[in-house]
Amino acid sequence: MKRTLHGVTLAAVLFAGGISLAQSSASPSTKSGTQGMAEFKGFTAPTDPKAFLERLHYINQSEIKQAQLALQNSQNPDVQSYAKMMVDAHTAADKKVTDYAKSQSLKLADTPKATNDTERKSMAADKADMEKLQGLKGPPFDSNYVAGQVAAHDEAIGMVLAAQHGMGATGELATMLTNLSQELPKHRDMAYQTLGKLNDALGVGGAGQGGGMDHGGMNHGTSPSGSTKTK
Repeated sequence: MKRTLHGVTLAAVLFAGGISLAQSSASPSTKSGTQGMAEFKGFTAPTDPKAFLERLHYINQSEIKQAQLALQNSQNPDVQSYAKMMVDAHTAADKKVTDYAKSQSLKLADTPKATNDTERKSMAADKADMEKLQGLKGPPFDSNYVAGQVAAHDEAIGMVLAAQHGMGATGELATMLTNLSQELPKHRDMAYQTLGKLNDALGVGGAGQGGGMDHGGMNHGTSPSGSTKTK
């Protein structure tokens, strides 16, 4: 699924449609999806805590694996720096997820059970993305990896937004969502800036105009910033 990556500021990501990611109350544009899914602006999140935590765990592990590959296959210092930050940040984030799950006596699967055809196709696309990256090195790897990171973080932000507005989380889980709503846009912004540097070096147009992977992700629809994702 192709993502059109427009020039979006961090403020626009944080305040999509005038609504802060840090809000936890439901809004008129939030609705409960089918099969225990909350939906917000085309993004979905399970309302069941275990199912949601499994998706966070899956995202963290995917980010770590791709970043570790970037440390091997990229020679670009900006990409290397970003990848190192991703390994550190998502390792720490995943520990919080798994520690919380243990405290609730929840055993998380490494790969969530897909609830519908969209998720099944998305997980297959994630696998294809990783296989594509494994066959690339140097500049082709850099552009595909970083463009995919912008799209992946749009997806993760959207899922957190849906959870905040539709899950009704309290206590430690609500705090985790708030922290994610603050950290994920920073990751996305760093990826976008890194993509801009790569495009400048290649003499390509603005960040987001270059090629990238067909990134599946766990959600689909308009991005939290309001930019459209098209197939």
